[in-house]
Amino acid sequence: MNDCDALLARIAAKAAENGCRTAPVTAEVVAEAERRLGFRLHPLPSTRYRRIGDGSFGPMDALLPLDRPRSDGVDSVVGGYLDRRARSGADDPWAWPAGVVPVLDRGCAMVAAVDRLSEDGTVLLFEPNAVDDADPAGAWFVDADGLAAWLEAWLCGTGWYEEDVVDEEFAMAPWKGGTDRG
Repeated sequence: MNDCDALLARIAAKAAENGCRTAPVTAEVVAEAERRLGFRLHPLPSTRYRRIGDGSFGPMDALLPLDRPRSDGVDSVVGGYLDRRARSGADDPWAWPAGVVPVLDRGCAMVAAVDRLSEDGTVLLFEPNAVDDADPAGAWFVDADGLAAWLEAWLCGTGWYEEDVVDEEFAMAPWKGGTDRG
């Protein structure tokens, strides 16, 4: 068993413990989602969708489904990405960066997203409430250096978003990677 398999086994156990009721998707569904996106998903979520389930578990029990909106109206990874990219114009300072797929809607316009163009799948937080219209690039923060570390924080209950985690010194680093990805 490799590290990815061990992490996925722990995710599956916690998802089941928390009552995850979504079924995995087929390899064909993943392939069609990747075709629509125009790039391959990071291997970790691709495998997670095929082995564990199609969202509704993970941080806040709210990982987005791959390619179908949830029953509560929350969008999917593919739909959310394509919609945000379609609304982004060349001169739009709020343009959604290419290759950054939403994975979790945190509410109040905040979105956790994975940078597919980074090797480890850097997890970003889009927090437009943190800036004014003068500097929309400042709305992007690095939540975790990689998707595995982000999921590990959820599994251990140490994510910044957890109720019991209080760190007065905590501050997310700004993400500078998206300013050149129109």
